[in-house]
Amino acid sequence: MTGPRGAQDETARRRAGGAWRRVVRMAALAGIMALAGCAGGGAPDALYGLVAPAEMQVEARRRAASVQVLVPPPRALQALDTSNIAVVDTGPVYTYFPKAAWTDTLPNVVQAKIVETLENTRGLRGIGLPGEGLLIDYQLQTDLRAFELRIDGQDRAVVELMARLVDDRNGRTKSSRIFRAEVPASSTNVADAVQAMNRAADGVLRELAAWVLTRV
Repeated sequence: MTGPRGAQDETARRRAGGAWRRVVRMAALAGIMALAGCAGGGAPDALYGLVAPAEMQVEARRRAASVQVLVPPPRALQALDTSNIAVVDTGPVYTYFPKAAWTDTLPNVVQAKIVETLENTRGLRGIGLPGEGLLIDYQLQTDLRAFELRIDGQDRAVVELMARLVDDRNGRTKSSRIFRAEVPASSTNVADAVQAMNRAADGVLRELAAWVLTRV
């Protein structure tokens, strides 16, 4: 049985415990708000885009001229499914250039440049995006495996794309291939890194377009 003094001590302990829990909750909230502020980082000072290869000269099969291809956005892990421009060290450990970003999320940027590259070949009847209602023959499904500046040795841009041509009539994969390019970067500043990434992407997109036109 608890006496008056024991009851007072118990009440004091409960109040102290409640006060401590409020302090812990407030500290946790402050930490979350600080992390959110760091992640936001304010608006970027510059937005960077990709340039699609122009004047494509591809020897396509004659029947490719009657084919329509759907291009969904590439799939990507969260580290690349962002508008941030990635820098990768050994591990791999992902960080991002401050105050710089792509013009859209990277999968959307790459999707737009795949479409533009295929259009520049003038070898297909049509290239469509999801939701446009085209009667398509093939889907060009892609996985974005790498699109970054690597600083784990020689500074270089690395672009890697896994592509699958899927017959839209039966859902079967007709062909698949991995496309990869590495281009040295003249420095680790964002402008030189993006320039190297553009050159690497140019090589990947050219090979991808030639492969599509000879497989459909």
